[in-house]
Amino acid sequence: MPHCRMKGCLSFLVLWLVNKDSMTSAEIALELKKRKGSKPSPGTIYPVLKDLKDKELLSVDKNKRYSLTKNGKKELETSLNTFFETFYDVDEMRSSCACNKQEKLS
Repeated sequence: MPHCRMKGCLSFLVLWLVNKDSMTSAEIALELKKRKGSKPSPGTIYPVLKDLKDKELLSVDKNKRYSLTKNGKKELETSLNTFFETFYDVDEMRSSCACNKQEKLS
């Protein structure tokens, strides 16, 4: 399987969310809203869900709940490893963030 075949952060987040529990597209959109501050439009989320389903990373049941497939779990694990290898210094990045410095001044 090619390394990290997904189209960016949104696909990664969808796999991460669905890994925790099967979800409908509306539930996925609400979880994304919590993280990003705005709910993705259907024109944004449905193509991602279709792409992940076409790549056999997600399956959908009769109740329209999305779940990770075996390949989806492998892809998520590969993507998580890549993320942590790339951002091994994420704690340092967080501590140097201007928003954290602003909070400390308050």
